[in-house]
Amino acid sequence: MTGSPTTPPGAVAALFERRVAPAEDLAGQAGAVADACHGMARRFHRGGKLVVFGNGGSGTDAQHVAVEFVHPVIVGKRALPAISLTADVATLTGVAGREGLDEVFAYQIEFLAEPQDIALGISSDGECRNVRRGLEAARDLGMLTVALTGGTGGTVAATPGLDHVLVARSADPRVVKEVHVTTYHILWELVHVFFEQPGVLTPEVTP
Repeated sequence: MTGSPTTPPGAVAALFERRVAPAEDLAGQAGAVADACHGMARRFHRGGKLVVFGNGGSGTDAQHVAVEFVHPVIVGKRALPAISLTADVATLTGVAGREGLDEVFAYQIEFLAEPQDIALGISSDGECRNVRRGLEAARDLGMLTVALTGGTGGTVAATPGLDHVLVARSADPRVVKEVHVTTYHILWELVHVFFEQPGVLTPEVTP
């Protein structure tokens, strides 16, 4: 079309190339992802629920994760209990106003979660203090803890005693978000794979 803008040579290829290494790195974490999914499936099997939380765009991801488990888009897949701690604006702002923003997730976990539950904390740069505090509260309660971070993992990934840490290794926050979406879709899918394999979640396999 006359007068239409042209793409600089190599620009499109560079956009795709920027995503190659983080995607390959995620594939390299396959064993860690599978371990996290097996742990999650065991907790669901024992009656636990998934508790998800994050800030900003990661807060929206938390709601996305919760609805994927509660209302699977794949017909015939088992619905599993999950809640997002970012969904209740009144509670979120009420706790922030009195306890401070750093405590908005830890406070809710104290009152809403049980030891058999799963905590999934999402932080795109690994430096969200309230995500770290939420994971610490979950750890102290005895919940299974899964951290989904970006960059180098940050202080969230360095939190002592977490069960599973998965890092989207990119300095580009857009790429981190894309890898996070892929990661939690894989978490969902593999949890269901474990449920569908006879004997995998029996007491003999999951003491």
